[in-house]
Amino acid sequence: MNESTVKSSVTATTDSRRAIMDRLRGQVIDSEPIPPIDLASVTQFDDPLAVFQQNLQAVGGESHLVDRPEQVAEILRGIDVFSSAGQICSLVPDAVDGNVDASAVDDPHEFAPLDWTIAPGQFAVAENGAIWIDGATLPHRVLIFIAQYLAIVVSRSQIVSNMHQAYQRIGTIESSFGVFVSGPSKTADIEQSLVLGAHGCRKLQVFLLP
Repeated sequence: MNESTVKSSVTATTDSRRAIMDRLRGQVIDSEPIPPIDLASVTQFDDPLAVFQQNLQAVGGESHLVDRPEQVAEILRGIDVFSSAGQICSLVPDAVDGNVDASAVDDPHEFAPLDWTIAPGQFAVAENGAIWIDGATLPHRVLIFIAQYLAIVVSRSQIVSNMHQAYQRIGTIESSFGVFVSGPSKTADIEQSLVLGAHGCRKLQVFLLP
């Protein structure tokens, strides 16, 4: 098969694929509208704080009730992997002093050796132990995922019961990035063996301020 024949075959295949996709895009499918959600019927917790702590623990995270920001550093210093850490990026300076200035870094690849990220959370969700982090609070979004260990500081008065309330709380996202974080990350894809810290932090510490 010569070169011109190969090119003709590729062109014909591309044209056929494009024709199929154009026909699919042109199809109008009638469907029933999504019914409205009755928020009064979704799960509500009498004690969302306790449920949040329970569900966070169930997915491998650890929570701490603190009364003032300074207690965050006191508790972290009692954790071996924090006291021996070489690089700490703190986005909550009134709670923890870091030694990595994220705002001075242009290339996110420079965060590869980062041991800890301490980040602020906007609110938490009781039903799944997740915390919403607004990307506007992050100089680099990779800080949440690349650090070996992650600590999130959030107010315990800012806990909603369920994800319906969570998305109402978010409303229209103004920043270009936001993420629900729970953890630590895990996978059981390999030999059905659960591995923690496979795709992100190896341990998540959540500090619940008033």
